Amino acid sequence: MNSFSFIFIIFVLLSSALQLWLVRRQVNSVQQHKPKVPDAFAEKITLEEHQKAADYTTAKANLGTKEFLFSTTLLFIWTLGGGLEFLDQAWRAAEWSELWTGVAVILSLTFIGQILDLPLGLYRTFRLEAKFGFNRTTLGLFFTDMVKGLAIGLAIGIPFMTLILWLMGHAGTYWWLMVWVIWMGFNVFIMWAYPAFIAPLFNKFVPLEEGELKQRVEELLSNNGFASQGIFVIDGSKRSGHGNAYFAGIGKNKRIVFFDTLLEGLTTDEIIAVLAHEVGHFKCNHLKKGVAMMSVMSLLGLALLGYLLQQPWFYNGLGVGTPSTYMGLILFALALPVFTFFIHPLTSWFSRKHEFEADAFAAKHAKADDLIQALVKMYKENASTLTPDELYSSFYDSHPSAPIRINHLESLSN
Repeated sequence: MNSFSFIFIIFVLLSSALQLWLVRRQVNSVQQHKPKVPDAFAEKITLEEHQKAADYTTAKANLGTKEFLFSTTLLFIWTLGGGLEFLDQAWRAAEWSELWTGVAVILSLTFIGQILDLPLGLYRTFRLEAKFGFNRTTLGLFFTDMVKGLAIGLAIGIPFMTLILWLMGHAGTYWWLMVWVIWMGFNVFIMWAYPAFIAPLFNKFVPLEEGELKQRVEELLSNNGFASQGIFVIDGSKRSGHGNAYFAGIGKNKRIVFFDTLLEGLTTDEIIAVLAHEVGHFKCNHLKKGVAMMSVMSLLGLALLGYLLQQPWFYNGLGVGTPSTYMGLILFALALPVFTFFIHPLTSWFSRKHEFEADAFAAKHAKADDLIQALVKMYKENASTLTPDELYSSFYDSHPSAPIRINHLESLSN
């Protein structure tokens, strides 16, 4: 261990203590407000529905705490506990080239991580989600999805990972610039390919039926210059009772997608209001802004990685005795979230800002009252808490809390 080891331990403990404290605040908040529905929602949500949301939020928080403690323990085992060093030396014994040893180590680490996460994933789906009436998937479908995801990950990930490791070892001092260009291109490719080629492997996409709803949807899209590959309904109900709507893709591969569970519970006016919100993200250039932010952050991150790969203290401080490009990459991926957690409120704030902007757009191109009604129904159907802790929300929530968001929309409807 060296000085960096102690810095790492201190940051892990500080971030862990902060996260556990925030979760306790969240649980205390929803439980303290459990006996009474907030006045703003009293006429729209029953006490039974409100209490279900409180219990669901608490159950998710408690499970999340267990998952967090488990992952933090694994982090110490892999790093300071010598787990990565053991795995690395085991593959080095095969006397392969550094490139293929790196591929093998990364694949092994990923596979072991998935196996270790499996029990909690099963519990979340078949116990927690089932207890509150949301799970609709079967054990067979659960494992089919897992196998499909693994196959896609291997088919796409192995060539990409091999290229990245090769560049790191052979592209010179400024390899990170070339990797950054390829990384950004890869992300753009995935955004383009996902809606048309990857998502249909997991769900059935059916074009929206002809009728008033489709006509109004097409009118809204046309009026706002949103050209898409189509408007689809996804069979989300075969896995979950949660509902949602989104648009995905770039260029000609953009798709508007409604969950069938969402269409079942909303009126035509409410669906249009929800869609107007999603179009608002497009018109306000939130996707482009997100890509730009990711571009800057990934460039800075890769530049930092380029520096750390040359520092023996970085490897030694995290329990690895033999420096290598692939081990440096792994250590960076494991350690970085420990230090960047403290800027999480900033990224959450930007996300909530975008949601407010999309709501404002929706209020101009639909009715704010219709979006309010749709959101209340979605809060109810998804058992979303109406009384989150403000500090917890500021750290974690990508969307404004229910009371704040509804209040904002009401101000737009006046």
